[in-house]
Amino acid sequence: MTSRPTSGVRSEPLPGGEEQAGSLIHARGLRKSYGDFEAVHGIDLDVQPGESFGFLGPNGAGKSSTMRMIAAVSPPSAGSLSILGLDPRTHGPQIRARLGVCPQEDTLDLELNIRDNLVVYASYFGIRKAEAGRRADELLDFVQLTDKAKAKVVDLSGGMKRRLTIARSLINDPDLLLLDEPTTGLDPQARHLLWDRLFRLKQQGKTLVVTTHYMDEAEQLCDRLVVMDGGDIVAQGSPLALIREHSTREVAELRFAVGEHAALAERVADLADRVEVLPDRLLLYTHDGEQTLARVHERGLQPVAVLVRRSTLEDVFLRLTGRTLVD
Repeated sequence: MTSRPTSGVRSEPLPGGEEQAGSLIHARGLRKSYGDFEAVHGIDLDVQPGESFGFLGPNGAGKSSTMRMIAAVSPPSAGSLSILGLDPRTHGPQIRARLGVCPQEDTLDLELNIRDNLVVYASYFGIRKAEAGRRADELLDFVQLTDKAKAKVVDLSGGMKRRLTIARSLINDPDLLLLDEPTTGLDPQARHLLWDRLFRLKQQGKTLVVTTHYMDEAEQLCDRLVVMDGGDIVAQGSPLALIREHSTREVAELRFAVGEHAALAERVADLADRVEVLPDRLLLYTHDGEQTLARVHERGLQPVAVLVRRSTLEDVFLRLTGRTLVD
């Protein structure tokens, strides 16, 4: 599968600060309001060509509002935004023609077979039928659906539908691919296959922007990411850099009898950089989990169960956004 080099010269300068050289997405002081409610509070970000960039955050964090502005379907309320070197306020159609969008919900045509879903969608971009057919066959091979080309969408599994939706988002050979929760609801096998396809796209030079609730997905796919909460960016960097900055190398998880964890936390507080009390366990954030566990035992404490693991992006996410459910 081939992809054209990214390009785009801005037709008019944008206010709000200098653009980072070569940025496909450049935002400064970006805001989005719905009446009196401000969903995005003046964020700054840059996405470079060939980068896989992620948005993490709980419900209501402002991710979807930001993605809709990047997709040039929702105008910014304030601040500056450049997509592919163009202002979405004045060049929305030109931007959308160069985007590939994989929405969270599949919006495939149930009346058409798989191949025709791609061919018909290509016509919206003015792609001629012969070329559309060639691209459709190439993309079906890429997402491993060639043997299902004549099948109806209703006969596909969830994982196949997601692969078809990603194939459809690539039919116009986009400069920028937007993926909203690309693997939500899929089983582990389907998720890993989609990760492989997305990684291959990145290797081919595609620029990916991903929103996800799966921390392991963000670690697998994203070169850089931002964590959003309450409309603000609260942290940004590579997954590894965020773990180093906001957590420790390892976490020791200690389970005691129900109701004992809060009291026991005081007895181990000095053994770790940070201790977190959960209803069913203690989390000891430390740089050497085994050594910390040995010192716990030296104090005569005998957990019912223990686990030493490396810190993950999920630890960072929960520390920055909290463990309270957000509806």
